[in-house]
Amino acid sequence: MIVLVGILIVVAGFATRRNPLLVVGAAGVVTGLLGGLSPVKVLETFGTGFASSRSVTLFAVTLPVIGLLERHGLQDQARTLMNRLAKVSAGRLLACYLVIRQLAAALGLTALGGHPQAVRPMIVPMAEAAVERRHGALTEKARERLRSFAASADNVGLFFGEDCFLAIGSILLITGFVNATYHTSLEPVQLALWAIPTAICATLIHGVRLLRLDTTLARDLSAASGHPTGAPTDSRPAGTFTVEDSK
Repeated sequence: MIVLVGILIVVAGFATRRNPLLVVGAAGVVTGLLGGLSPVKVLETFGTGFASSRSVTLFAVTLPVIGLLERHGLQDQARTLMNRLAKVSAGRLLACYLVIRQLAAALGLTALGGHPQAVRPMIVPMAEAAVERRHGALTEKARERLRSFAASADNVGLFFGEDCFLAIGSILLITGFVNATYHTSLEPVQLALWAIPTAICATLIHGVRLLRLDTTLARDLSAASGHPTGAPTDSRPAGTFTVEDSK
């Protein structure tokens, strides 16, 4: 029972808001030592675990690359591209991204997309440019709403799409637990097939919410600017008159 002290260390560390990496590392060292492992064996175990799951640390490479791309104009290029696509609204863009994200996840390509590598540097600037092209400058409330819907498109697409891929970790975990606990012969392909109707419903429901986002943003921005919904704003400089103004 003494080896369970490591759990108390994790709970205490998270409760006091310590660095998660240090807390988990300290808990692992204490648990290993109390379990009878030598310091060398504990270090060897840490090294083996790191080497076997080194894909988790890929963010250390991808994040600097994305930062460099943003510094050299990735978001500006995304906005420029969106300004050329006059018929694409923010809601339609996010709905298309939802479908692409879900289809890619259903094929096992869960890394194709994501918040740091796709939503923040590309999808959000394109959606913001689409709204600004139609309604002018965004308010802080509208900007946060748009960004939250962009994040939700990625979350919903990944969450419901990955369950349609029979080799994903969650499917294998469920089948392994059910077969071992209830002595059944549940196959991963059965769960994957039953996940398809749920994924389709999620796409339809959230797709409608994304398409309605255009109307919601238009109403909020019109109310904030004092113009009726759908009324064009006057972008002429002050002091200029036309023939229609003199009538």
